[in-house]
Amino acid sequence: MAENKTETKIVMLTIKEAAALVEGLTEYRVRQMCINDQVPHIMAGKKYLINKELFLRYLRGGTA
Repeated sequence: MAENKTETKIVMLTIKEAAALVEGLTEYRVRQMCINDQVPHIMAGKKYLINKELFLRYLRGGTA
C-alpha cells in the first residue's frame, strides 16, 4: 500500500536573491535585517541564507 506524502520544498535565498525579489530593497538593507534578527536566517559559513516564504511573509506585514 503506497502512502501519499506531500513534501514541501524549502527555498533559501542569498542576500542578493532576496533583494532582487523586491524593487527598491537593497542588499545592504537585507543584510541589516539579518544582522538585527528582523528576519529568520541561517549562516552557511559567512553567507546568510534566508527562507523565501518567511521573508515574503515578513515583508507583507506578517510575523517572521
